[in-house]
Amino acid sequence: MRCIIVDDEPIARKGVKKLVDQIVQLELLGSFNNATSAGLFIQETAVDLVFLDINMPGISGIEFARIIPKTTLVIFTTAYSEYAVDSYELDAVDYIVKPINDARFRKAVEKAIAYHALLIDEEQKSVEKVAEDYIFVKSDRRFFKINLSDILFIEGLKDYVIFQLEEQRIISRMTIKNIYEWLPKVEFLRINRSYIINKSKIDSFDHHDVVIRKHEIAIGKSYHDIFFNEMMRKL
Repeated sequence: MRCIIVDDEPIARKGVKKLVDQIVQLELLGSFNNATSAGLFIQETAVDLVFLDINMPGISGIEFARIIPKTTLVIFTTAYSEYAVDSYELDAVDYIVKPINDARFRKAVEKAIAYHALLIDEEQKSVEKVAEDYIFVKSDRRFFKINLSDILFIEGLKDYVIFQLEEQRIISRMTIKNIYEWLPKVEFLRINRSYIINKSKIDSFDHHDVVIRKHEIAIGKSYHDIFFNEMMRKL
């Protein structure tokens, strides 16, 4: 699981990092001293789990947990036990009171790993079959065949994706990260956190946007070089 630490106390961040490093299933992507910088990171990078302090200057952990993607799991790490009720309302995986005990930390992570596996399994059930030129995706209790050549782009919205075709849109419950893993990279390219485009459908582009039919899609900063390297290679 790809995780980050968000805590305004350097000693606390160091302590959680030490615990994370002991669990092979966890991959630490970054450590942040405020919710604002962590939020910007999550906008550009898929994160499965956040170890989140509550009482921080600026945006509190409770406020931050309300605005991150629903597919990003949260384990609160805090010195204040009185926030536990608020954490349950936000569907946090667990709530650990500092100082953090090794066994207690591992137990919370095991819960997160199990829940993450359930989420992935649910997403995989949304895709019945992936072939070279089409996929079947579940939408509104039915499976729809989508020819890859008909896809203009795919938009991620929370824990759903929208397949934009020439004449229709199909909405399915899954993450944009997972559908991108299934798609052939020869034809499809992710250009920001929320959009995957069919390269053959591009009508025009500049350093900021891609235009497909009447749709203008921004190129994310962290995807900019990858996009231009790919497109220049084709010229």
